[in-house]
Amino acid sequence: MFAFLFTTCLLGADPAPQSAKDAFQPLNPLIGAWKGTGYPDGTRTERQKGFWAETLTWEWRFDQSDVRLTAAIDKGKHFTRWDLRYLPGKKVYQLTAVTPDRETLLFTGVLGSGKQKEQVLTLERTDSARKEDQRLVVTLLHHNRFLYRWETRPAGAGAFTRKYQVGATKEGEPFADVPKGPECVVSGGKGTIAVSHKGKTYHVCCSGCRDEFRADPEKYVREYEAKKK
Repeated sequence: MFAFLFTTCLLGADPAPQSAKDAFQPLNPLIGAWKGTGYPDGTRTERQKGFWAETLTWEWRFDQSDVRLTAAIDKGKHFTRWDLRYLPGKKVYQLTAVTPDRETLLFTGVLGSGKQKEQVLTLERTDSARKEDQRLVVTLLHHNRFLYRWETRPAGAGAFTRKYQVGATKEGEPFADVPKGPECVVSGGKGTIAVSHKGKTYHVCCSGCRDEFRADPEKYVREYEAKKK
């Protein structure tokens, strides 16, 4: 459902990521809990009447060779879960989205840069039953703020029309703050959870990275120490 479709090349002129872990580095700031407020497009009255609040929690997940980012959406009006993968062979991102009615939607797209150099993931799919193209665009504006919007158009024709938008701010972090602190030993993001190995303390950014570190601490300590050198 993340039809993160950017019509140019991935990340500007940079070469396409060779692995999912590399592909997700620009999205690392998403890891954590976010408070989202959504509203439909329309008149002021329609926006106020259709307003809703939701909480999104992003984490890394490692299942053997499957590396992905997941978002659990509590009280989501349109989605309850997102699973975002990167397909190196096709050089695209793939999003599996679950709706409150337990419908599963599959989107594909690419990651690019917006006018202000923000990261923009554009994902698209075609709904044959509704005869429309659907697009989900996620824009990482700041390490403490991101937006996602839903757009549709008649299948294969015309411009996309925005139907609703959700703005999210990270819980527990003032907007003006710049991320500080240790680095996640697994993903390279902001470390917020302490883990230990052989009497030494390291940090990870989420429970998914914590579980992955515990499964093979020697690997991640070795890679982390080599990176520091």
